[in-house]
Amino acid sequence: MSHQSQSEPIVPKKRIGIIGGGVSGLASAKSFQAQGHSVTIFERSTTIGGVWNPTRSYPGIKTQSPKDLYRFTDLCMPEEYPEWPSGGQVLEYLHTYVEKHELGSVFRFGAIVTNMEKRMDGKSGWVLTISQSNGREPKAQSYKMAFDFIVVCTGTFTNPKTIVHPGQSEFIEAGGIVKHSSEYKDTTNDEVIGKRVVVLGGSKSSTDIAVHAANQRGAHQVTMLYRRNIWRIPYFVAGINFKHLLFMRAQEVQFPSWKAPASIFSKLIALMAMPLIWLNFRMLECVLSFQLGLKKWGMVPKERIDDSVSCGLPSVTEGLFECFETGCIKPINTTIKCYRVNDNDGTKYLVLNNGETIKADIVIQATGWILDLPFLPDNLKEKLIDNDGLYRLFRFAVNPELPNIGFVGFNSSFCSVLSSEMIANWLVKYVDGMLVDQKSTEEMEVEIEKLLEWKRKVYPPAKVYGGNCVAPFHHLHFDEILHDIGARKYKAMFSYPDAEAYGECLESAPKYSVGKQTADVFLDDIL
Repeated sequence: MSHQSQSEPIVPKKRIGIIGGGVSGLASAKSFQAQGHSVTIFERSTTIGGVWNPTRSYPGIKTQSPKDLYRFTDLCMPEEYPEWPSGGQVLEYLHTYVEKHELGSVFRFGAIVTNMEKRMDGKSGWVLTISQSNGREPKAQSYKMAFDFIVVCTGTFTNPKTIVHPGQSEFIEAGGIVKHSSEYKDTTNDEVIGKRVVVLGGSKSSTDIAVHAANQRGAHQVTMLYRRNIWRIPYFVAGINFKHLLFMRAQEVQFPSWKAPASIFSKLIALMAMPLIWLNFRMLECVLSFQLGLKKWGMVPKERIDDSVSCGLPSVTEGLFECFETGCIKPINTTIKCYRVNDNDGTKYLVLNNGETIKADIVIQATGWILDLPFLPDNLKEKLIDNDGLYRLFRFAVNPELPNIGFVGFNSSFCSVLSSEMIANWLVKYVDGMLVDQKSTEEMEVEIEKLLEWKRKVYPPAKVYGGNCVAPFHHLHFDEILHDIGARKYKAMFSYPDAEAYGECLESAPKYSVGKQTADVFLDDIL
C-alpha cells in the first residue's frame, strides 16, 4: 500500500472474504489488499485462473479480445504474446499478476463455500462454511470463518449446462461418448482420431472445438449443429483489427444505452443521427457477410447486428470457414431430436429435427454454462434474482437488500479483466463508505428498476448472462464508476478502452487510509 497523508480520512480495517480465484477474484483481492484490508480467497480448484484453469478449459482456447483489451491496468501482457493469447499464456499472465501483488498467501485452494449465514456476535457481516480438501485426505475438512464483507467472484460460467435427448443412454451403452465442452481435453490416448464428431452449439467454444477436432485431433468428420444463425466478428474486419472498429466510444454511442439523452438538444442530435447509424450497421453487415461468405453457408442471421451485440457475440475461430470449404466441418442449422443405435450392426446415429440422420461416435455439448450461487441462502437469492433470471444489481455490483455482499465480474464485457478491476476499485470505496457519490438505498433501488426495464424493453440483448453484461457500453459503465469514486474520466472518442489510461483515472480518485484492525473481529474455528 502506498504511503498516505496523515490528513486523509481513516476508515476501519475489514476482513474481506472472496469467493472465486479467477480474474475477478484477483482484481478484488488486489484492490482490497492495496487499500489495507485483510483478504482471503476461497478457490474450489487447486490453482488460480477460473475459466482459464486447465481443468475447466479446452485445448486450443484463446482470448476473444486482443491482448490490449484483456489486461489489468498495471500489467501489460508480454510483448512476445500473440495478439490473441492462448489459454496457457493467459494463465501465465495471471500468475505473474499474483506474484506482482503478493497475493499467493491469501488463497485457500480446494476450498468450497457451502453456506453463508449472518454473524451472531452482534457484528455486521457473514460467516462462511467451507469444505476444505487438501488432495491427500479422503474426507474434506469443514470449518467456518467470519468476515465483514463477502465478494462473490464466481463469474457467469459456474456449472456446465448439459442436455439429455431421448436414446442418449443407449447411445452411450453402445460405445458412444457424450460430454460437455469443458470435458474436451487433449489426451495421449486420443478418443477423437478417426471418429465422427458432432459438436452441439454455435458459440465460440463450439467453433473452437470443431476446428481443433478436425485439424489437430484427426477426426474423420466433424458436424456442427446449431439452433440459429448469429453474427460473428473476425479478428480483422476488411483488414482492420476489430479493436479499432468496435470498441471505441464513437461506436458505443450508436447503441441505445440505459442512460437516456439528458437534454432536448441531445435528443434532437440522436434523432438526426439515426439514418447514419442505420447505414453504418447495414454496411458492417454487408462487409461481414461478404468477408465470411455467410450467404454461401446459409449463415446470414435474421437479426440486425445492432439488435444483437452483447457479451454473447463471438469472434470467428481461425480456420473455421476454411474447414467449411474443405468439408472437414459440416455446419447444419438444426438440433438433435434423438439418439439411435442400429440393432443389427451397432452403428450409432443422431436423428435431427430437420429430418436428417447422421452417423456419430462422439457428441460434444458446447451448450454453455449455468450461473449458480449454491452457497447463497434462498431468501437472498429471491431478492437478488427476478423471476425471469435477471440480477438486481446496482452498478452490476451490489444489491441494497443484500448487506455486506458485493459482486465482481458480474459486469461481463469485451474487456472483462479491465471491467472486473474497475468495479473492484468501486466496491472497495463502497464498502468503506468513501464513494464521492454514495447513493441511498432508495436511489439504488430506483436505478436498478430503470436498468431492468431497459434490458427488458429497450435492449433485450443485455439480458444475456442474467443481465450481467455491460457490452457494448464499456465506456458508459466506466464513466459511472469513475464519477462515483470522484475520479477524472477517460474521454477519448476514437480509441478502445485503454487499460493504462483507466488506471491513471482510478489513481486520480480521492485518497484515504485504513486504520488498525479491532480485536476479536474474526472467527476461524475448525469444526
